[in-house]
Amino acid sequence: MTDFPPALDALQSDISRRGLLRGVGMAAAGVAVGSVLSSATRESTSGVNLKTVVPFFDTYQAGVATPSPDHFILVSFDSTTSDRHALRAMLNKWTDAAEKMSRGQSIGYTENPYIAPVDSGEAEGLSPASLTFTIGYGSSLFDERFGLSHHRPSGLQPIPAFVGDNLNPLESDGDIVVQICSDDPQVNFHAAHTLARLGEGVVGVRYMHIGFGRTSAVTHDQPTTRNLIGFKDGTNNLQENRVPNFDRHVWVKGATPAWMRNGTYLVSRKIRVRLEDWSSNSLDTQEATIGRFKESGAPLTGDREHDVPNFEALNPHRNYVIPTSAHIRVAAPSQNGGRVILRRGFGFVDGTDQKTGQIICGLHFVCFQSDPIDQFVSIQQNLATNDSLANYLSHEASVLVACPGGLKTGEKWGSQLFG
Repeated sequence: MTDFPPALDALQSDISRRGLLRGVGMAAAGVAVGSVLSSATRESTSGVNLKTVVPFFDTYQAGVATPSPDHFILVSFDSTTSDRHALRAMLNKWTDAAEKMSRGQSIGYTENPYIAPVDSGEAEGLSPASLTFTIGYGSSLFDERFGLSHHRPSGLQPIPAFVGDNLNPLESDGDIVVQICSDDPQVNFHAAHTLARLGEGVVGVRYMHIGFGRTSAVTHDQPTTRNLIGFKDGTNNLQENRVPNFDRHVWVKGATPAWMRNGTYLVSRKIRVRLEDWSSNSLDTQEATIGRFKESGAPLTGDREHDVPNFEALNPHRNYVIPTSAHIRVAAPSQNGGRVILRRGFGFVDGTDQKTGQIICGLHFVCFQSDPIDQFVSIQQNLATNDSLANYLSHEASVLVACPGGLKTGEKWGSQLFG
């Protein structure tokens, strides 16, 4: 049995998304032109190369050390069956589909007009846009349903409640979570939609978090960008170019079960910002809260963004120049026993509050680490109780998943997980 219903796989690699688009008819093409820019137009205005393909098969999963793109979806699935073989087969189908989509290919097509198309088509004609998939498994998957209880990784422990948590359980957790990132939001949507379609009868979508505007640089050649409160974000992030830091802080080495070797743990937190309260503060209050100058991004003790903060510096009044509750001080490795995490955050806007008229917005905080309890939990406990920025934040969703190592060419997620 093939992974995809009647698809001419032999011809598929020779048919580009743009070629398929020409085959759907002028009427449909006219709608597409009116509603979404073509790849060529997007590439000429966005300043990024949307034709970039990120390798799907590698030692590590893509979407972790990969340079952060501008668009993000975190889609969570809950199983709707206890059939071990069905889950394994679905994960294998997902692998084939994700690999094709990451190269900008259709997952299949049909010439029969009386059955549903194999590929839903919303990404036809669009480039790969650095599309990546990062799959992770929640602790709930490792119960008795699928015989996976003995494969549960040691790092999948409950995240404790923090001060400032207002978590919605319907937007938290999940059996399987996939982070989808690219430089084109429609490419992202198509990827998430495709996984949902291929998962019908085996899994159902629990929630989908959508973000935009990366807030962390993962390589030293990526410029630091600003978050929705207007400050440069991720200045002191781990850098992929410095591999030993990743081997120590991000990748899981010598792990059991075997599928976690070269894997990592993903934590995502949906953090709402009370933007109106924040924006009404004076500039000096905002800068004291963060510990950096807003325009330059430099620490209050420096002149340039990447100057090392001097946490011992005093002002003429014998107070610390960088306040004890400043975000960069409380989050600094020196204040957290040397603990660090890899951050990959994205902004979000969910419209307005119908009661207050305030903008519902904030940050999808995403991080990767080799030991989530020792790293993320320890750092977050400090931030929740000592960071003055926390006065403007509310944590509304949370998830922790174990992300397996990368796949060898031809290997599939189902076979990797179940052995």
